[in-house]
Amino acid sequence: MLRHLLSPLDLSVTETDRLISVAQDIQANPQRYAHVADGKKLATCFYEPSTRTRLSFEAAMLNLGGSVLGFSSAQSSSVSKGESVADTVRVVGCYADVIAMRHPKEGAPMVASLYSPVPIINAGDGGHQHPTQTLTDLLTIRSEKGRLQDLTIGLCGDLKFGRTVHSLITALSRYPDIKFVLISPEELRLPDFVREDVLVKNHIPFEETGRIEDVLPQLDALYMTRVQRERFFNEEDYIRLKDRFILNADKLALAGPEMIVMHPLPRVNEIATEVDDDPRAVYFKQAQYGVYVRMALIMYLLGLEAQPC
Repeated sequence: MLRHLLSPLDLSVTETDRLISVAQDIQANPQRYAHVADGKKLATCFYEPSTRTRLSFEAAMLNLGGSVLGFSSAQSSSVSKGESVADTVRVVGCYADVIAMRHPKEGAPMVASLYSPVPIINAGDGGHQHPTQTLTDLLTIRSEKGRLQDLTIGLCGDLKFGRTVHSLITALSRYPDIKFVLISPEELRLPDFVREDVLVKNHIPFEETGRIEDVLPQLDALYMTRVQRERFFNEEDYIRLKDRFILNADKLALAGPEMIVMHPLPRVNEIATEVDDDPRAVYFKQAQYGVYVRMALIMYLLGLEAQPC
């Protein structure tokens, strides 16, 4: 049966936990996975700019022994000639075994999945979902904290447009004893479709605040996000809000010694570089975890198994 990953909820909690366990085994035993995708091809169809996500997908497939092809912007594809997403994936599906797609329009990967002859992986669609970043985040939390339950997670910055935040809340809400602390300016608060449909509907405890300093001592993990210029309708709002929430060494001193600092990257200035050397800063490790979990996901969607020791 053809499987796609469009949302974190496309995977059950059991499937998610299994993928994370495979990713941890990949990290520990990379040689077992070096040739599991020999002869397989990944197509990266990226309709908007990306560095980490696209390259981590490519690194994941190459680490599995497969190969990659694709495009890194709409302008370098037949989209610039007016080709539809449906037609693109019909054609690309003739060349590749799995497609990772990033698109600025919400729902585009879902449309692609209706026409594609191969699995579609949503690599980010507008301000909607980013399920492989969520898998990366879950792997990071479980690897660094040892669990995905009984945690207080702070999410700071652009909670309105941040698809990584929306996906992570959706996924973590399925684990027991999770509490969220939502730290943002009023203009960038979590949208109602996440607050009401995920948190309120499922009775997940949360609080909202405009001051990061007040809540740092209670957090097990702090998830920082950038204020995204490309999500704003005018430059004035962006300039007014982008420097509101910056994590520096003085603020981090208020946090507990076991709290971890995460960020989906790219960072602009919302985390001062002086924080990078703090052992609680795990955002660059987080990027490496992303390769392992995408390797596990590609294997899962293609029905591939690790080679015996």
